[in-house]
Amino acid sequence: MTKSTDKTYDLVVFGATSFVGQILTRYLYDTYGVGKEVRWAIAGRSESKLGSLKQSLGADSLPIVIADASDGEALLTMCEQTRVVISTVGPYALYGEPLIQACVRVGTDYCDLTGEVQWIRRMIQRYEEEAKSSGARIVHCCGFDSIPSDMGVWYLQQQSEDAFGMPCRDVRMRVKVAKGEFSGGTVASMINVAKEAAADPDLRKELANPFSICPPEHRSTKRQPSLKSAEYDRAFNVWLAPFVMGAINTRVVHRSNALQQARYGKEFTYDEAMMTGRGMKGRMTALAITSALGAFFVASAIKPTRWLVEKFVPQPGEGPSPEAQQSGFYDLRFIGRNESGQTIITKVTGDRDPGYGSTGKMLGEAGMCLAFDIAEDAPGGFWTPASLLNGRLMARLISKAGLTFEVLGTR
Repeated sequence: MTKSTDKTYDLVVFGATSFVGQILTRYLYDTYGVGKEVRWAIAGRSESKLGSLKQSLGADSLPIVIADASDGEALLTMCEQTRVVISTVGPYALYGEPLIQACVRVGTDYCDLTGEVQWIRRMIQRYEEEAKSSGARIVHCCGFDSIPSDMGVWYLQQQSEDAFGMPCRDVRMRVKVAKGEFSGGTVASMINVAKEAAADPDLRKELANPFSICPPEHRSTKRQPSLKSAEYDRAFNVWLAPFVMGAINTRVVHRSNALQQARYGKEFTYDEAMMTGRGMKGRMTALAITSALGAFFVASAIKPTRWLVEKFVPQPGEGPSPEAQQSGFYDLRFIGRNESGQTIITKVTGDRDPGYGSTGKMLGEAGMCLAFDIAEDAPGGFWTPASLLNGRLMARLISKAGLTFEVLGTR
C-alpha cells in the first residue's frame, strides 16, 4: 500500500454519524485502525455527535472535520484536505449536489451509496466535463446497489471471455435469497424519486430509459427486458417477481458497458428479478410482491397517501441491530448466453445484510480502492465500480468485505 503525502487525509467519511455512516466508520476502524497506514477522518455538521461516535469506537485520535452538506465553503475546505470523500448523506437528490460540486472543483475523488438514477444523470450532465478537467473520479452506487450487480456482470464476462473467447450478449441476474431490511435512507430516496416523477412527465420518461445514464451515443436497437409482473423463468425453473433495485442496477451495468467501449457488446441486454419459488406458492408470492411494490410507488407519488407511507416505513437513521446485520446475507445468480448459444452461470454472495452490514464494507473498500489502487493519471469523470475499480475492487471485496464470486457451470 502506497500513500500520497500531498493531502492531510487519504479519505474522509462524510455523514459519519448517519446509520450507515456509523457502520462504515466502525468497519474502517476495525479494519485499518487510526494513525497507521491509512490517514482518515470523520466529517459531519455536528461536532458533539462526531465526538460521541469517536468515544463509542474508543478512537480518541480519530480526526474530525466539521462541514454541513449545504455549506459550500466548508465542503471545499474539507475536499482540499483529502484525496477521497466517501459520502453517506442522502437522499442525494436533496443534499448531495454541493459536495459533488466541491469535489469536481478541487479534483478530489468521491464515492457514495446512492441509488437515485435521476440525480446521477443530473450530476453527469452538470459536472462531468469539469470532473474530467480537474481529474476528480466520481463513483456513485458503491453499496448493495450496485456493486454486487455491476461487479457480478463484470466477473461473469471475464469468465465468459476466458471460457468461450467472447462475452455474453445476454445476462440475467436473479436474487435467489436475501435476508435483511431496507435502510431508512433507501426508502426515503425511493419516496423522493416517486414524488419527483409524479410531478415531471419528462422524468417519468427518463426513468423508463435503461440507457438514461449512458453517454448519448451508447444505445441498443435491441429491446431491453423489463419484468413488470410475475413470470416463470425456465432457466432456473422458478417464478420471478420484479426486483426493486433493478431500476438502478441495470442502468449502472449499461453505463459500465459503455465506459468499457461496449466490452459486453453493443446489443447487450440485461435484467434483474427475484426468485420466489416453484409451483403455485412461488407464483402467488411473485404476484404479492408485484402488487406490494406497485402500491408502494403509487402511494408514494400521491400527496394524500405519501404521509402514510412515510409514517410506517423505516426512517433515515433507523436500522437493524448489529446482531441482525450479522445474521443477514444474500445470494445472487447470474446466467449469461453468448452469440454461439453457450451459457455460463455464476454466483455472488455477501455475508451480511445487504442494506447495512454488507453495504458498509463495500462502500469502505470502494473508498480504499480509490485512494490506493487507482493510478494517479487515471482520467477524471463519472465512473461506475466495474468500469474504474474492476478487478482491484473485486480483490478487496473477496479478501476484506465478505463477498464471494464463483462459476457454477458452463454449457
